[in-house]
Amino acid sequence: MFTGVITFLIIFAVIGALLYGRKLVRTEKTDAVFGNPDRAKGGVHWIIVGSSFLLLSWLYFSWDIAKSFYPKSANELCQVGKVTDSLLSLKYLFPIEERQHKSTAIIQRENINIKDKIIEVNNHPVLKSEDKIIFLDLLEKTKFVLPSLTNPNLLEEKNITTINNLTNRIIILTKEFPKNTYPPPLNQEEETKRIEALKKQQGWGTTGEEVPTLPESKKGLKFHTAAIELNEISDIFFEMRNHNPQYLKITEEIKTIANKYKDNLNDNQDLELSWIKDILKLNQRIEYASIFPPKALNQMEQAIRDFDKVQNKEQGNLKFIDAVFFPGGTILSSGPTCSEDGPGRWLPKPSDTFRIFGDLLKPSVGFKYVPMIWYEMMGVNQIVGFILPDWIADLVPGKYPVHSEDGTVKPNFKSKVLNVVTGEFEAFKIPIPYGHIWDSFLRVFMGLMLGIIFGVPLGIFMGLNRFAKGFFDPLVELYRPVPPLAWAPLVITVFGIDNVGKVFLLFMVSFSIMIISARAGASGTQLSKIHAAHSLGASKWQILREVIFPNSLPEILTGVRVAIGMCWGTLVAAEFLAGTTGIGFVENIARKYMQYEVIWITIFVMGMLGLLFDVTIRKIIDKTIPWRGKG
Repeated sequence: MFTGVITFLIIFAVIGALLYGRKLVRTEKTDAVFGNPDRAKGGVHWIIVGSSFLLLSWLYFSWDIAKSFYPKSANELCQVGKVTDSLLSLKYLFPIEERQHKSTAIIQRENINIKDKIIEVNNHPVLKSEDKIIFLDLLEKTKFVLPSLTNPNLLEEKNITTINNLTNRIIILTKEFPKNTYPPPLNQEEETKRIEALKKQQGWGTTGEEVPTLPESKKGLKFHTAAIELNEISDIFFEMRNHNPQYLKITEEIKTIANKYKDNLNDNQDLELSWIKDILKLNQRIEYASIFPPKALNQMEQAIRDFDKVQNKEQGNLKFIDAVFFPGGTILSSGPTCSEDGPGRWLPKPSDTFRIFGDLLKPSVGFKYVPMIWYEMMGVNQIVGFILPDWIADLVPGKYPVHSEDGTVKPNFKSKVLNVVTGEFEAFKIPIPYGHIWDSFLRVFMGLMLGIIFGVPLGIFMGLNRFAKGFFDPLVELYRPVPPLAWAPLVITVFGIDNVGKVFLLFMVSFSIMIISARAGASGTQLSKIHAAHSLGASKWQILREVIFPNSLPEILTGVRVAIGMCWGTLVAAEFLAGTTGIGFVENIARKYMQYEVIWITIFVMGMLGLLFDVTIRKIIDKTIPWRGKG
């Protein structure tokens, strides 16, 4: 129900945004010529259209719209799939799904094989003439096997009776299937068992069964019952063998001659042994094939065609639902289970995804006992103890207290300072975020900040100084082209799997990007502006602060945007390799257990966090360098 409401809201939002856009085009007055950046400003309504289109595509191709508006459709398609699966083996016998009868195709294929074998034996340069005589005799006998199966006069009465009985069962099923009275009601005990089983059955898309297999509707029960009947018919038919006495006599002769020939072979006669095995295999293929006289199954074929038309008609609007609301696939049945075949299989439904995401946010559930993001109450003393280094207490004059003779320790000022810097004091508590998302966020933020703090000054220095450029450029360019994943094993080995190794790896990524950006910005400063500052009496520090750095800011902030994306990609790879928390760790574990919803959640979270970083940088750019593109 909730998904249906969201779908309608998205459609209304798209229509409203498009109408607003048309109105804006008619009423907006602008003097901006083509190429003016002002023409790209605004456009919130197009953001709504783009986001709505993306979400609507996700709802549609994940089959979540079908799940919302037609919640029983998957279960009903599952029952239809059972009938299709049951009919498939029977239809395969006739030119319904195939171009010709199965018997015809087998006979045609094996006649060609026999003919090729005869030619190969006659032309074989190594086989002895006495061996050729035996092989040709066996192949000639094999040629008479097929007519013994296709002769209607040799078809046994028991097989004729079985075929007629099965045909009648299909005809009766065809007549009863469209009726409202089909299937007949179960007895009280069986109906009670069915209802109890339905109560235990999980819904479509929930953890456990992908698609519920027990029929939940009257239409589903009709197809389910028909599938059981067709499976019984199919099993009985394929247990039947058209092995009449003449066929058995010929095959017995072939086996006797072949086995006697094999027994007389020496250990070094591998060629002859392989030939006799090939002839026996050819006979075995014919033995296990369902070969019947040409008109023996005509009535059964017609009965199957008639039932197929009826069952297609009885699907009713389910065929329309399948075609429209299950794009790119359908629900397939394989034995007792049903599964999604198409984008709905690998593209999780938003309703299931957000439900699972809600569970992952809970501290009581989480992922590996750690929530995606939550908070914990932490004392201010712990925060102070984490931030302040312990050596501050060592700088305080005096000595730490020594215990007295009565076994007590009297604190002094130095010990009190130590208690403060180590967090050993009472203080109020504040909420502090924690969880997988928070850990990844902090790692990216710290790595990025370290890259900016060390990379920007060095990059500006390299852009202004010949020595700095010549000395540091080879060092930076030596490691910059190397993919971060190549450094990851080494960095993690040196610094461990804790946060230090991951933050240092992110620092390496952002550091080189910030150096390149800052150097390009500093070296690209217009010389006329520097000369103007010199002529006004500015010092070197003033020129650096008021001219070079402001002119470098666009390049620096663009570098920050690039570094953010690189840091996220590197972090996930690092958390894949080693880690016990973080978004990459979550995705790696979910991949191993094929938890597709969790994988999509991690992708969505990474995208949203990357977008959050990027929007923040864009706001900073708009506030700090409003002159960009106007000078």
